[in-house]
Amino acid sequence: QVQLVESGGGLVQAGGSLRLSCVASRRTLSTRVMGWFRQAPGKEREFVSTITWSESTKYADSVKGRFTISRDDARSTVYLQMNSLKPEDTAVYYCGSGQIQSSNPKLYDYWGQGTQVTVSS
Repeated sequence: QVQLVESGGGLVQAGGSLRLSCVASRRTLSTRVMGWFRQAPGKEREFVSTITWSESTKYADSVKGRFTISRDDARSTVYLQMNSLKPEDTAVYYCGSGQIQSSNPKLYDYWGQGTQVTVSS
């Protein structure tokens, strides 16, 4: 069992930045794929970014060049640095853990509780 706890969300103006953190309950990050997804009200959970144990990264087209995912296995933590935020980035952001690098949230078997990100125009 892996527990994930996200933090770092908040209210920010358009063009601003936030850094999200996801801490795992035990040191399993080195063997798992970690991903960030987001879900806006009335919409399905959508892919944002993933990172493998070898630090191979992927991003949704909507966040490329603005968001950066990274991991610190010694701290069992994955980060999502979000710059140049837009109102359409407003959502609850979830950290997920899985075994395959994928944009499909169904392939991630552990999830955090989510952290709200609100971007005002």
